[in-house]
Amino acid sequence: MIVTKTGDEESDMAVASKKPLRKKSPAKSAPTKADLKRADLAGPGIGTYEDLEKVLPTAYRSLLDVRETQRAIFAVKDYIEEHLCKELHLMMVTVPLIVDVESGVNDMLDRDGSRTPIQFHISNDHDKHPIDAQVVQAATKWKRVALKQLGMAHGEGLCTDMRAVRKDYFLDHDHSCYVDQWDWERVISAEERSLDFLTRIVRKIWKVIKGAEQFAMREFPKLRDPRWPELPDELTFLHAEDILDRFPDLPRKQRETAILQDYPAVFIYGIGWPLADGYPHEMRAADYDDWVTETRSKTGRPMHGLNGDILVWNPVTERRHELTSMGIRVNAESLKQQLEMSHQLHLLKTPYHQGIVKHELPLSIGGGIGQSRTLMLLLRKAHLGEVSVTVWPKILKEMCAKKHIFVLE
Repeated sequence: MIVTKTGDEESDMAVASKKPLRKKSPAKSAPTKADLKRADLAGPGIGTYEDLEKVLPTAYRSLLDVRETQRAIFAVKDYIEEHLCKELHLMMVTVPLIVDVESGVNDMLDRDGSRTPIQFHISNDHDKHPIDAQVVQAATKWKRVALKQLGMAHGEGLCTDMRAVRKDYFLDHDHSCYVDQWDWERVISAEERSLDFLTRIVRKIWKVIKGAEQFAMREFPKLRDPRWPELPDELTFLHAEDILDRFPDLPRKQRETAILQDYPAVFIYGIGWPLADGYPHEMRAADYDDWVTETRSKTGRPMHGLNGDILVWNPVTERRHELTSMGIRVNAESLKQQLEMSHQLHLLKTPYHQGIVKHELPLSIGGGIGQSRTLMLLLRKAHLGEVSVTVWPKILKEMCAKKHIFVLE
């Protein structure tokens, strides 16, 4: 006869034999749309090398060899610097690699504290006159101070060949701890703090990037390849709210990927202000770009933000590809409002922030154009490491080598 034990009897027997019953783990619920959107704000990068291996192209061969690539890097770099300065009335200036912590000019990148700079102590004069310094993450705020220091007048500006370190990135095919940018800044008037003026400046920048592509293909004919379509002559301008309207259920990166299927090169306005779903398109620091000022769409719809990003579809990697982040900078009013929204009003005590509040620093527009990102795109490369020299983990280098992607060391 088969005897079926009740749950209580089975439990009693387990206790008697000192063998505890196995407890079932609670089933993990699938992430909600809100969970995915929050996770998408955490920062750049793919996240795991298992995912990266799936992303890297499988039939890749560089169109230029290593030495041709080096020649192309410097030729295109010179072209962009010359024409960017010409189009925006800028001059090339030197830029710091390290800054004083107390100055408040280092770029914190996001307003959630997730990406922090490398900091170190300089025990100058036996610690009688020490300095606490940081390696820059970008020259974003320093440039505005430099405009005043260099006596730039309205319509004049500066451009830098900036180098930085961002230690908190996940290192993938288009994110590196070593950052190189054309960081630029230009003095504007109060009347120029508008979407129309921002749009005019963005079109000038796109003219330079498109021109650099044509220059590269003339100088290095191998880059003309029917597999890789050329960049469009014009950008498509969209507000982050418009893109959310089209793809309300998708996280930010997926929305960008989706819109680039329709428009291969876009400028997205309004990055930082919470959108209709309650989340900003992307986290943006509170003390340089103005993302709080109310604007109006062409149809009269109220929106926010005097900033944005240029993104393109990269046919080599078959992924979204950000080239530049830029915007009209905060004035005294928008700075205070953004710091309050970000719970960072304590920053108002630093010299940089005081310079804005007291109207000592000029109104400006500025941005950073990723050098390696742009060269990677124009030279038809699959990885940043093909156009810049930095550190990569062994797992990534081995993965790339198997796919004929040879990163520089």
